[in-house]
Amino acid sequence: MAKIKIDPVTRIEGHLAIEVDIDSNNNVIYAHSTGNLFRGFEKILIGRDPRDAVHLTQRICGVCPVSHCMASVNALENAFGYTPSDQARIIRNLILGSNFIASHILHFYHLAALDYIQGPEMEPWTPHYNTDCRLTSSQNQAIIDNYVAALEARRKAHEMAAIFAGKMPHVTTVLPGGVSVTPTSESISKFNMYLDWIIDFINNKYIPDVNTIADAYSDYFSIGVGNGNLLAYGVFDLDNTGNYKLFRRGVYTNGTISELDESLIKEYVMYSWYDNSDTNKHPSNGSTTPTPDKSGAYSWLKAPRYNGEPFELGPLARMTINGDYTNGISVMDRHLARAQEARKIAYAMKDWLLQLEPEVTSYDELTVPNSRVGVGLTEAPRGAVGHWIAISDSKISHYQVITPTCWNASPRDDNGNPGPIEGALVGTNVANVEKPIEILRIVHSYDPCTGCSVHVSRADREVISEFIVNPVR
Repeated sequence: MAKIKIDPVTRIEGHLAIEVDIDSNNNVIYAHSTGNLFRGFEKILIGRDPRDAVHLTQRICGVCPVSHCMASVNALENAFGYTPSDQARIIRNLILGSNFIASHILHFYHLAALDYIQGPEMEPWTPHYNTDCRLTSSQNQAIIDNYVAALEARRKAHEMAAIFAGKMPHVTTVLPGGVSVTPTSESISKFNMYLDWIIDFINNKYIPDVNTIADAYSDYFSIGVGNGNLLAYGVFDLDNTGNYKLFRRGVYTNGTISELDESLIKEYVMYSWYDNSDTNKHPSNGSTTPTPDKSGAYSWLKAPRYNGEPFELGPLARMTINGDYTNGISVMDRHLARAQEARKIAYAMKDWLLQLEPEVTSYDELTVPNSRVGVGLTEAPRGAVGHWIAISDSKISHYQVITPTCWNASPRDDNGNPGPIEGALVGTNVANVEKPIEILRIVHSYDPCTGCSVHVSRADREVISEFIVNPVR
């Protein structure tokens, strides 16, 4: 038996380490997924004005900040007993949709496609594993050219979001009570011009490039399958009841789709660097007590579970639960579902733009209640995100966040069940242990983003230890 460790395995999104054991035939028989940094926003928020949460929790991630903004504002409005107007709902959908598209394009071209193409021997293409490259030279060059074009596409998606968001990546206009921006005919027209350009990019570059890689690497439709459990909270409200969404919530198990019961969500910490008193708790009464020297633990991520079982989140889960994607669950299915989801969202945004009313405001000033609880469930590009809040004496007395990567990249739970990525790695054959490209392709297909595990430090504190993680060479 031998051991392979890749640290960090993510390209730009935080510090995630993967360690696997392989047998004499180079088959993975055991996998560990480790989030290397402590997040701690749950503790930072205690005692603050509840309205601060919308702005502070966006800093959990620079890739999907809008989703944390939306989850937080949903939790606050749930606690306040407030329903936003149609105008506010539509503007929020447009901002969030822009962020989804930017993130999906980023993931494929700048984080995942590099596992399949042969780039020039220069940064950001290096370091890389130059093995199992199957594309023809013309196919390879086309995707390299579109890698550069994708940078422009992502910039345009951010600029499009900023028209109604105030700025990106962190939104300023979405608040409890609605949206502080008032659309004009000019801003709606400008947004539409950006959207048309991006739809053309999705249809004529993004989706064809994903299909090219899927055709060349068709064996990856049977690699990285995982346990087959999928879960989604649902996103993009289509009316003010919250019951009708572009992507409905649900649970997919053994080929069956059922309703989501939010009360069945719990977090476990036996193998996480948190106090054991934090385990087996619903996030509405969960706690976050870092215990960095805990014996047997190997990750700063907790292990969220639904009804005691690990579940995969993300575009494939949303598209499958909604019947938009039915091909299967695997590495390549995740890429195809993500690209097709980007197109579905973009065309939905065209319809939402037509529903906007120029010069109509959509903000009501709210009073912070003395004591309430609330929950905000939505989706980030890479999966479901939930915020749970309790308010006492008009201050935050409790706050818990479960990010999608905490589900997908979670360590084992108290029952020994591996997290989704850990489970998807087991059984994989590694052709070249010096260049374990199969492991990278499986992990990257989940779009792991451990920026949600980012730590915070104070400049006036003394540094007592410094850890440097070497890149893959």
